[in-house]
Amino acid sequence: MPILVITGTGTEVGKTVTTAAVAAAALAAGRSVAVLKAAQTGVRPDERGDADEVARLAGDVTTAELARYPEPLAPATAALRAGMVPVRPREVADAAAELATGHDLVLVEGAGGLLVRFDEAGGTLADAAELLRAPVLVVASAGLGTLNTTDLTARELRLRGLELLGVVIGSWPASPDLATRCNVIDLPDVAGAPLLGALPAGSGSLAPPVSVRRPPAGWRPGWTGRGRRRPSGAGRHRSPGARPQSRRGAGTCPSAGRRIGSTRERGARRAGTGENPGRPVPPGRSPCRYGPPAPARCPAIPSTTRCSRAVTPG
Repeated sequence: MPILVITGTGTEVGKTVTTAAVAAAALAAGRSVAVLKAAQTGVRPDERGDADEVARLAGDVTTAELARYPEPLAPATAALRAGMVPVRPREVADAAAELATGHDLVLVEGAGGLLVRFDEAGGTLADAAELLRAPVLVVASAGLGTLNTTDLTARELRLRGLELLGVVIGSWPASPDLATRCNVIDLPDVAGAPLLGALPAGSGSLAPPVSVRRPPAGWRPGWTGRGRRRPSGAGRHRSPGARPQSRRGAGTCPSAGRRIGSTRERGARRAGTGENPGRPVPPGRSPCRYGPPAPARCPAIPSTTRCSRAVTPG
């Protein structure tokens, strides 16, 4: 079935604007699109919901909303407090399947994260995705803390045997700090899936349609012009004979001969100082995957080296 489930690593990470971007791309390709909001919370009956916002940003899409609760809480709690009937995973799956009979693509947007409860029995969006056997797109935040929440979400999907289509950064800041820039490199590793795109912060206020195809200006984390990752190995350097780096980015940087993630370096990354501790990179050698150290500590690196393009400070 042509169904894609869109979830987030938490609330307010950019799920709705990402859903709109995917819808806009599908519409531009000539496909008919339906958007299903499983449970809308924190919105009054006379207010516009997330599905309405997707339609405003993306264009001519069919929208559906299964339930609306007035308080901005998890759907199960919001339904209980309002004395209303909760949404159940089976209802989400049935509604999506019905929409799929008349549309080329159905986007199912969750509420909050993957395991936010819909009902008193603990039903979640993950359960609905299992019933549909649909791939899942994860929307993540850009800054410090996103690696943990993305890893947890990806692990749950793997445990359930669900396909993680990829990760999208829902709000890329105009001035990303060091941790944010490093997260661009680490996110595919912790997710075990490609980083498919990013939306500049404030995209929801831009003139529609929005697009996930264009990375923010000055942001080049090893992407091609069409918003896809480079082939495996591109954008990263490994010296001949060096041991491969692990999936999670731990281990020794083959270029600088130092340990990634030392206490001092983690402190510098948290502070966003741009300091890159460790011994200087020898002339003619490529820096490690997190990009070149601070200019004062690193000799000039030839612009032709692949790794030097992995992260370009904004």
